[in-house]
Amino acid sequence: MKKVLVLIFLCLGFSVTAQTELIHEVYFETDEFEVPSTEHNRLLIFLSDIESLDIEKISIYGFTDDRGSDSYNLVLSQERANAIKTIFSNNEFDETIITNVDGKGKVLIKVIQEEDLKKIRGLNRKVEIIVQPYNPPRELVQPKKKDIAEALQDENLKAGDKIRLENILFKTGYSVLLPESKKTLEDMADVLVEREDIYFTIQGHVCCTQYSRDAIDRKTKQRNLSVARAKYIYDYLAKKGVDKRRMKYVGMRRKFPLGGEAKYDRRVEILITYVGETNQRN
Repeated sequence: MKKVLVLIFLCLGFSVTAQTELIHEVYFETDEFEVPSTEHNRLLIFLSDIESLDIEKISIYGFTDDRGSDSYNLVLSQERANAIKTIFSNNEFDETIITNVDGKGKVLIKVIQEEDLKKIRGLNRKVEIIVQPYNPPRELVQPKKKDIAEALQDENLKAGDKIRLENILFKTGYSVLLPESKKTLEDMADVLVEREDIYFTIQGHVCCTQYSRDAIDRKTKQRNLSVARAKYIYDYLAKKGVDKRRMKYVGMRRKFPLGGEAKYDRRVEILITYVGETNQRN
């Protein structure tokens, strides 16, 4: 019965210990540090499971089987750990809470009680991800949101002004709006249909990626998430009647992080490019 339970946890890929710690393991082929597609998909599911948690820290540890020299195994295990961290980054996961990314080298055979040597080595070629949430979760103070529609109605609006769409929130790794953002977008569309004197560029941003790269859209698997988010807003406004000639959209990747919590970098901003001398509203 004990062996059956162990296998169940291995298949699920993560377990819960002490009611707070979450563990997920990613397995690799011999001498490889590229994440197999099946393991990559399992990891994305795990990321979706922990995105709603208030996480204190994450540790990523790479391992190899017992074959190969110590120096080779240390390098390979570190490359495996780095590969997992890259997937976290590509999928807009806050890197500041990843406190350890270490290669631990080989795992000795005697660690696991199993007769099948091939199976043992397969289980040892892995990366172990340990997620430690705050327990209990912290009480986070939400910043006061600005009214976007009111900002767009400002008579003093001018070219160069930028309006951050703070109430428009995207699901991590996707260009799909969260349900609570739909009303704000509707109100913004109503104002922009009325204010025909405003021309603007929709700027999409992502969080957490390395080297100012764009993030990967989990739906399309393309590395163009900031563009996809801007285009989502563009398409919505066009459908609501905003003249396409007044709009452009662009992906800003992670060129302009705000410096605060990562979730606020998953944002869209409106850059005003031109405001007519007279207001066309009736």
